[in-house]
Amino acid sequence: MDVLKEQDVQKYWEEGYLVLEGLLTPAECDALRQRMSEIIERMDVPEHCRIQFSTDHDEQLKTQGNADYFITSGDKIRFFFEKGVFDEKGDFVVPRERSLNKVGHALHAHEPLYKAITHSPKVQSIAKKLDLINPVILQSMYIFKQPDIGGEVTPHQDATFLYTEPLGRVMGVWIALEDATLDNGCLWFIPGSHKSGITRRMVRTPKGTFPLTDFVGREQNYDEKLFIPAPVKKGGAVLIHGEVVHRSAENTSASSRHVYTFHIMESHNTCWSPENWLQPTEQLPFPCLYT
Repeated sequence: MDVLKEQDVQKYWEEGYLVLEGLLTPAECDALRQRMSEIIERMDVPEHCRIQFSTDHDEQLKTQGNADYFITSGDKIRFFFEKGVFDEKGDFVVPRERSLNKVGHALHAHEPLYKAITHSPKVQSIAKKLDLINPVILQSMYIFKQPDIGGEVTPHQDATFLYTEPLGRVMGVWIALEDATLDNGCLWFIPGSHKSGITRRMVRTPKGTFPLTDFVGREQNYDEKLFIPAPVKKGGAVLIHGEVVHRSAENTSASSRHVYTFHIMESHNTCWSPENWLQPTEQLPFPCLYT
């Protein structure tokens, strides 16, 4: 099963991303969405953990409880909310299914439907075509991009948060469970930007200190004219090199933009940084993609 053609492989390595149509069927997309609805229905989140997710300045990490909730989420299923969905008492001001920014970071380990998609023959075929010898799953997320309130994701590189030595060993697989359009917040990329390294890293701070994470270095300023949109139809996917610069705009439309995404690392001859916020645990070592 060759999902990628040779020209696709070449395009991915040259531009740092690749749009693939039809990775999942509409029925598979609908099943993943339905299962997430069931997860949300029984969602029970402690008051102090009703945190708002931001890639801009990690507002969610400003209190000890919130920081703990985030940094220990790598082997669990936890909930991260959009801005403005709670009142001053911590009560929802929107329906709970419209409140979430994302759910992460171990759907691939604890939810059979998500696990099956993550380890599917199609995804394994992609990794093999890219000559990955021993790819492992780092994390997974369900991203909602809620209508009218779906927040902006500012320009960034995934390697800022998922750092390896050498660089270039991480790839995101971003699967559209609904059409991702110019109106509802599709991804935008700077083609070729994965060839210039990174200038910022998110690292764990020394044990016993607060905050639990900090940034080393600074994000560059990017010319808006360099960004190219990557809309994709329901069931399509975008492969994202760990160093390519990408962003998405706010969703001010009436349509949501649900996505299931996960990150793969080539573990062969690769050092996963012990300073990364995300670490394998005894309960959940990074599972091999090929099993």
